[in-house]
Amino acid sequence: MDARNIGLRNIEVADTKICSIDGENGKLIYRGFDILDLVNHSTFEETSYLLLFGELPSPEQLADFGRRLREARDIPEPMIKNMKNRPKRAQPMDVLQSCAAELAEYDLNIEDNSKEAHTRRAISLIAKIPAIVAAWSRIRSGQHVIDPMEEGSHAANFLYMLRGVEPTAKDAKVMDVCLILHAEHSFNASTFAAREISSTRASIYAAVSGAIGALSGELHGGANVQVMKMLLEVGDPANVEKWVAGRLASGGRIMGMGHAVYRTTDPRADILSRLSKAISEEKGNKWYEITERAERATKKWMIENKGQAIYPNVDLYSASIYYSMGIPMDLNTPIFAVSRISGWASHVIEEKFAEAAPKPALYRPKAVYIGRYCGPMGCEYVPLGERKQVA
Repeated sequence: MDARNIGLRNIEVADTKICSIDGENGKLIYRGFDILDLVNHSTFEETSYLLLFGELPSPEQLADFGRRLREARDIPEPMIKNMKNRPKRAQPMDVLQSCAAELAEYDLNIEDNSKEAHTRRAISLIAKIPAIVAAWSRIRSGQHVIDPMEEGSHAANFLYMLRGVEPTAKDAKVMDVCLILHAEHSFNASTFAAREISSTRASIYAAVSGAIGALSGELHGGANVQVMKMLLEVGDPANVEKWVAGRLASGGRIMGMGHAVYRTTDPRADILSRLSKAISEEKGNKWYEITERAERATKKWMIENKGQAIYPNVDLYSASIYYSMGIPMDLNTPIFAVSRISGWASHVIEEKFAEAAPKPALYRPKAVYIGRYCGPMGCEYVPLGERKQVA
């Protein structure tokens, strides 16, 4: 196989101590800890601390980390004014990307390139990204921006700033689990973008802004939006099998099915499936049933027609969870960023300070040129006035 044109799949480009994925067995490990253990026993705050510092915190360390997050949640007032001047039709991911870069302007110690300074910036970004997402959601809807809660979990505060009312304990827990599951996933497209930008010695704000841009694409973070659009188009559980068969037979894709790394079920999808079922039953809606039938129908069609096994990924069930919680569809990808900022920041620090490499190195891959060739002397340049008109 030509290794050049496969999107770097299975090409090892760097070492990392942050995350390990076993695609054959469906295992996801953060800093040595299985994602299932973290979901069952941890919180997003503790998981973020683990990703940033490499160890689980003591009670005192976690309390201090939570305090630092709470103190960093406020968005600069000029940034809010800027958001209010933006067209209300602006896409949330575009707003978030520009705001992440804009935060550099409010860093009074931007010239400090120490690891301590980068850790401070990482904590600030983890705190502010959800506040930006919530603020823009309310601004574009003509609502006032909500100040953060003085107490409460990271997940609960985000829902509060988004909705304007304190969330139920159940909703806060569902969001907390979703944030843990999306916090890190090794060298995915957005994380690789962040690391590549960091390798140039650009700021963490530039790296995170670039990562948000990569995440916005429908083949990465935007996939769960496409899943929800699919569910809405299907409309009824009775329509699933015919709809899926028609889409696949015409050469289309079922978003939320298949993964570039996993050769079995994405471990995150198993957890999200159970959450989707529980919240659909609680809300009395059909979205879990349609999703589950779509999974089964896709697996069946692929085996019967392609002889291939296919499995759900993280996007398939997260779409119905957020929709059932009353969250606008176009916030699905920004919520992904609310979580993944912990992973991005950890990778930026690892890259900048060569924590898994002998020394920092600029990413500069080589390409094979296959374009026009006129010989070793190059093509002859013909002045504009002497060129023949092409028929």
